[in-house]
Amino acid sequence: MYTTLIEPAELATNAGQAGWVIVDCRFDLARPEWGATTYAEGHIPGALYAHLDRDLSGPVTSSSGRHPLPTPEAFAATAGRWGIDGTSQVIAYDQGNGAYASRLWWLLRWAGHEGVAVLNGGFAAWRQAGLAITAQPAATKVRRFLWRASRSTVTSTAEIQQLLNGGGLATGQRLLIDARSADRFAGQNETLDPVAGHIPFARNRPFANNLEPSGRFLPPSALRARWLEILGSASPAQVIAMCGSGVTACHNLLALEAAGLTGATLYAGSWSEWIRDAARPVTTQG
Repeated sequence: MYTTLIEPAELATNAGQAGWVIVDCRFDLARPEWGATTYAEGHIPGALYAHLDRDLSGPVTSSSGRHPLPTPEAFAATAGRWGIDGTSQVIAYDQGNGAYASRLWWLLRWAGHEGVAVLNGGFAAWRQAGLAITAQPAATKVRRFLWRASRSTVTSTAEIQQLLNGGGLATGQRLLIDARSADRFAGQNETLDPVAGHIPFARNRPFANNLEPSGRFLPPSALRARWLEILGSASPAQVIAMCGSGVTACHNLLALEAAGLTGATLYAGSWSEWIRDAARPVTTQG
């Protein structure tokens, strides 16, 4: 069972086996329909398409971030529609770096499904390896997906506020690690959200730092070494991962898992939910 990453050659060997489900998660925040259009032009044989806004997120509300979590009932129905059940080996991929595929990886883990991995290097690595591509839509048989108890937990905005008010973030009792780029974290070049900056005492660790220049994840040993530098004396269970809307934070969570550092949680609402209330503190310092 693959539970973190899988290589293109490994997927090519196993694709088409009973119980294997491949999901194409390609997406572009600036062009929300680009992924579906690109999928229709060519994808890994047998892959289904998952749209970040419609399939991997719930409806946006006046108090939510840009990509709120779907309800357990809605996500279970979506997974079942894709032919996923408790015995499935799921492989998620996107255009390359895993930023969107990691969201599906985390959602399935949240739902208690361990058999899910991200294609290392994504569709770009698949093409570079010269593997088959098709424009033929995938067919699937609807199955019943049951939500199960999960090791993956979610931290709410109210809990972040309590940690901030009580000194838990200032003292390092919990580590709030923001996966956005350094310039956005610093309040510069903000193009996605109406308020720039970050939550006080949050630490910046861009998800791109998990990657080689090719867009592949660093080897587990290198990931572990880099993350241990950030953690210091803290345990992975003290980490709360966040980003702009709870998507690329999942990339950091996948990297931690691949490095054997388990137990971190997701602040699903992330920055775009935090700034919904102007009374919540924001900073561009530190």
